[in-house]
Amino acid sequence: MLDFCSLPTRSPKPRDVGITHVIDKGLGLSQIEDVLATCSDYIDIVKLGWGTAYVTQNIRDKIRAYQAAGVPVCFGGTLLELAILQGQFDQFRATVKELGLTHVEISNGVIDMTMKEKARYIRTLARDFTVLSEVGSKDSDKVIPPYRWVELIQSELDAGAWKVICEARESGTVGLYFGSGEARAGLIDEIVAKIDPADLIFEAPLKAQQIFMVRKLGAEVNLGNIATGEVIPVETLRLGLRADTMAAFHEVDVWNKRRDAELAAEMPKPERRSRAQEPKRRLGRVR
Repeated sequence: MLDFCSLPTRSPKPRDVGITHVIDKGLGLSQIEDVLATCSDYIDIVKLGWGTAYVTQNIRDKIRAYQAAGVPVCFGGTLLELAILQGQFDQFRATVKELGLTHVEISNGVIDMTMKEKARYIRTLARDFTVLSEVGSKDSDKVIPPYRWVELIQSELDAGAWKVICEARESGTVGLYFGSGEARAGLIDEIVAKIDPADLIFEAPLKAQQIFMVRKLGAEVNLGNIATGEVIPVETLRLGLRADTMAAFHEVDVWNKRRDAELAAEMPKPERRSRAQEPKRRLGRVR
């Protein structure tokens, strides 16, 4: 890697802040090898999205490939939701343990759970695994008020969740965001006013959302649902190596202000013609 610029400080792995939580939607082994060779230092955990792990033929090989690079793997929360729905929670736990996974994600974006019920599942899972819980519905018609987000997040942290993921889906159009993808800035403000951002992972699959979060919460914000092809672009946003966040981390304004006068002096001044020099217009008869 190159090393001649001064950049924002990033926590070393294993990180507790500045986490990049990546979604694998079905990569093959050769693709995983390329991703890890390029940016394994910037990947803190890989989620095998929704229920893809269940239908991946070489699932054990994929898990081993990530783990050999020091990258923990977890299944998507949707798979655990289905297991709970079908009364297979214990079988899910046994399978995850047998596969050597150290992390588990639990969500209730599709099936409804009471706060107490979900906390009970988190406490059980936390005995054997590092638990990431997720708050927020995958249904855009279900709008959770800010105070309720805070209650749910705090309950799940108290139950033993390592981090709470704030929902956005892969589309980035629910939960923390409007249907247009624009951030619900007021909601995010209310959440971080009551909950330490270090305890949260903000799903931000879209570039504009990543920029918003990095500008708002800094280089060490925890980001989730990052596509495998976006890991390096996200890291450049964190470090001000991209135009969108360069001014947030480097003295761009100081540099530019010093040159305001010089730039103004370089601007050509248009010559003004006197009215005496203007050619007389010929007046036509209006018919």
